Amino acid sequence: MRYNRTSKALVLSAALALTLTACGGGGGETPSASSGGDASKVITANSTEPQNGLLPANTNEVGGGRVMDLIFTGLVSYDATGKPVNELAESIETTDAKNYTIKIKSGQKFTNGEPVTAKSFVDAWNFGAAAKNAQLNSYFFESIKGYDKVSAEKSTLDTMEGLKVVDDTTFTVELSRPESDFPLRLGYTAFYPLPEAAFKDPKAFGENPAGNGPYKLAEDGWKHNVQVELVPNPDYSGPSKAANGGVTFKIYNNFDAAYTDLLANNLDVLDQVPPSALQNYQTDLGDRWVNQAYAGNATMTIPSYLPEFKGEAGQLRRQAISMAIDRQQIIDNIFFGAKQVAKDFTSPVLDGYSDSLPGNEVLVFNADKAKELWAQADKIDPWPADKVFTITSNIDGAGNKEYITAMANQISNTLGIKAELDPIPTFKEMRTLVGEKKLTGASRAGWQADYPSLYNFLGPLYGTGAGSNDGDYSNPAFDQKLADGLAATSVEEGNKIFNEAQEILLKDLPVVPLWYQAVQGGWSENVTNVEFAWNHVPIYHAITGK
Repeated sequence: MRYNRTSKALVLSAALALTLTACGGGGGETPSASSGGDASKVITANSTEPQNGLLPANTNEVGGGRVMDLIFTGLVSYDATGKPVNELAESIETTDAKNYTIKIKSGQKFTNGEPVTAKSFVDAWNFGAAAKNAQLNSYFFESIKGYDKVSAEKSTLDTMEGLKVVDDTTFTVELSRPESDFPLRLGYTAFYPLPEAAFKDPKAFGENPAGNGPYKLAEDGWKHNVQVELVPNPDYSGPSKAANGGVTFKIYNNFDAAYTDLLANNLDVLDQVPPSALQNYQTDLGDRWVNQAYAGNATMTIPSYLPEFKGEAGQLRRQAISMAIDRQQIIDNIFFGAKQVAKDFTSPVLDGYSDSLPGNEVLVFNADKAKELWAQADKIDPWPADKVFTITSNIDGAGNKEYITAMANQISNTLGIKAELDPIPTFKEMRTLVGEKKLTGASRAGWQADYPSLYNFLGPLYGTGAGSNDGDYSNPAFDQKLADGLAATSVEEGNKIFNEAQEILLKDLPVVPLWYQAVQGGWSENVTNVEFAWNHVPIYHAITGK
């Protein structure tokens, strides 16, 4: 998950409502090479195996995303607070929020020697949008004029009419409707440029990509299910220049093993402490820890294609399940209070967030009401006596097994049905199962923001046909609210409409919101200048050795 912003970028709210803002090991300005430290050290960090080949428009999960955001760079990037910073963009201009002129910096090149030009962006975006290429992030181009034609099922078209190359450093974008926050997205992975080599053999390119970011893949750098090794790109000259000798992502099947390595100084940066260590990690690590709210949430998807969750009975069942979950009890007992109960589908650190949306009482634990709703659903369409409500999750993530087992027990005890964890060994395997729409029950889900916008938590996840719409949810009224919010004349007005869209979600519950996320991470005795960004991700390029 990830995205971007514009000159009218939504900034993080000055009032971070969460209490999880204290952090150990300092804070303040984003560290840089001038902060001192050993610039030759190769930093090791935890990760998961990327789900797919490393193509910008086909990477929408954190394992691949961590790598993509270091080996590629786009028109803009974001600093530690979420503020947009120009990378390849000289300017992004519009007079009507529908037609944009984008100028890029000259003299840039990919690591295979090809120049980065306006055409590099236009070709990459067209490739990402075209139905025949089946890219997971194609949805991000839906506002560009002509997307509907190239993305149509069985379409053989290659180009969107809204993209035009003017010269080597200039291209124009015409949208199908005005969208004042369009530039906000342009730092997201899907909008990265690609060299011509990528289109000749996308599969081979995805295994050994030539990017334009602060790092590049080392020779034989991607050892599947073991590690991804990155080295500094000497030709990169942007604001995220590497202050270290490289970053190696070590792939772990569980966070307990990663934490053990961290304590032994065999891992330099861990972005999530496992529940087994949450009670003691601050003592274990001294001043080398962080506990910081970020733009992310945890949810449980209940696919609309499941027969038991269709129609009125399905809607009642979703609401009953939501109200059968005692979120605070799970947070206290498993996460030691290190999260906050969800009151909507977004995040409190975003501008426009509201904790008092009409209908959000469905997110409050209420055993009696949950039983009542379940009984109403049974009168319409009885729940099969032998049916087990399963919650699919990868068990290589921090606390997944523990919290889902607890949640299943709560649902079972409150509703009088059998509920249990359906364990999947790895995140990649789970995402494949979800993507192929082969779930037989609910699934663990969540979102890590790509750019700081309410829309980023709504459109990509619940819009009809959206690339990250795991449960195949579709509601025309919700889609219309999204469109109206994007076309609003101001960010504030857009946020108001997006919150109205959430009122629809609170009735339909395509996912059950659980809690807002905070990053509890740490680093070894061998590194310094460690900081975590607004979206949970460590600022890898700034980390140095001691």
